Amino acid sequence: MAKTDALQGSLDLLVLKILSRRPRLHGYAIMAAIGDTSGEVLRAEEGSLYPALYRMEEAGWIRAEWIKKDTGRRARVYELTAAGKKQLGAEESRWRSVSLAINRVLREA
Repeated sequence: MAKTDALQGSLDLLVLKILSRRPRLHGYAIMAAIGDTSGEVLRAEEGSLYPALYRMEEAGWIRAEWIKKDTGRRARVYELTAAGKKQLGAEESRWRSVSLAINRVLREA
C-alpha cells in the first residue's frame, strides 16, 4: 500500500489532532508533523493537504492567519476553532469504530 493511500479518509482527523496539540502551525509544519509523528509511515502531500486545509477553514473547523516569519517571509498559520474541537471528537469516534471493525474482520475472516 502506498503511503498516501493510508491517509485516505483520515487526513482531516490527523490535521485536526495535530492542531489541537500544536496550534499555529503552517502547512509545511503540519506535513512534517504527520510524517514525524507517524514514523514516516504517513505522508501528506501538498496537493491533498492544502485543499483539505481550505475546506476545513470553509467548514469553520480551523482559522487561518497570515504572519511574518523571522526571515521576513509570510506564512499562513492554522489553529483549531471550537467547531474544530467538536469535529475532532466526531472524527476520533468514527476512526475508533472503523479500526474496531477492521480488527474484527482481520481476526475472524
